[in-house]
Amino acid sequence: MDTDGAPRLARRRRRPLEQATLLLLGAAALVSVLVTAGIVITLITEGAPFFADVNVMDFLTGSVWEPVNDTYGVLPLLSASLMIAGIAALVAVPLGLGSAIYLSEYAAEPVRRTIKPILELLAGMPTIVLGFFALDSITPALQSIGLIDENQIFSALSAGIVVGLLITPLISSLSEDAMRAVPRAMREGAYGVGATKRVVAGRIVLPAALSGVMAAIVLGVSRAVGETMAVTLAAGTQANLSANPTDPMQTITAYIVAISKGEAVRGSTQYQSIFAVGILLFVVTLIINLVAVRFVRRFRTVYH
Repeated sequence: MDTDGAPRLARRRRRPLEQATLLLLGAAALVSVLVTAGIVITLITEGAPFFADVNVMDFLTGSVWEPVNDTYGVLPLLSASLMIAGIAALVAVPLGLGSAIYLSEYAAEPVRRTIKPILELLAGMPTIVLGFFALDSITPALQSIGLIDENQIFSALSAGIVVGLLITPLISSLSEDAMRAVPRAMREGAYGVGATKRVVAGRIVLPAALSGVMAAIVLGVSRAVGETMAVTLAAGTQANLSANPTDPMQTITAYIVAISKGEAVRGSTQYQSIFAVGILLFVVTLIINLVAVRFVRRFRTVYH
């Protein structure tokens, strides 16, 4: 009597289902690749004619952005995007890491189960709401302490702060997940030799989760670079090359929003400039993510 017949038959019956599942998963991965490729092709196809009219070096190094006068120096838009992302990082990294360490190492489980969903809910808040929050709350607060003029509405500082609040839950949640992935045995070993909770959190858990924490930070910064509505409302639409964060500025995404209202004639240089700055934004984000991937691979910790 063949006792192995039933298991073999069951394996043969499962095989078509496994193959179908494999095909579906492969198709899902392929769709993401095709969508990315489609975006890149669209940007290049629509943006290439722009560089037939505007010199690439003038575009990248020019300090004046005035499309109505056919002057396309992208440095004011690029510097504003990077400055606001930098301010956002200064706000979000301490808050995000601090809350992540608290939730991972200090908070009781009921407290963690309550606070973390609230943080993640904040991450899903519409960005236009945060933009109005910047105008109605952050900007008046900055005016009251004298950082910006009382008659000034827009500033990169206000935009950077509100974007920092936007990405804080993202950094916090992902960092906390990375810290909780550190094996409990590492904590117990440190406690066993007399380490305090502060030492365990700062010298054991955080270094062990460094790759995951850095990935969370870079993901948050990438999100800040690409933020649109909050910076459009808070920073303004004035292309201004300035090192002063209290000045009004226009980011790449804010310019795209402004031109996408339909004021530019399709096929014109001004219309094509949308795709040109889109290509630049894509490249900047890609560079940030490539640096992050390299860093994460270098400091990745594998637990056995």
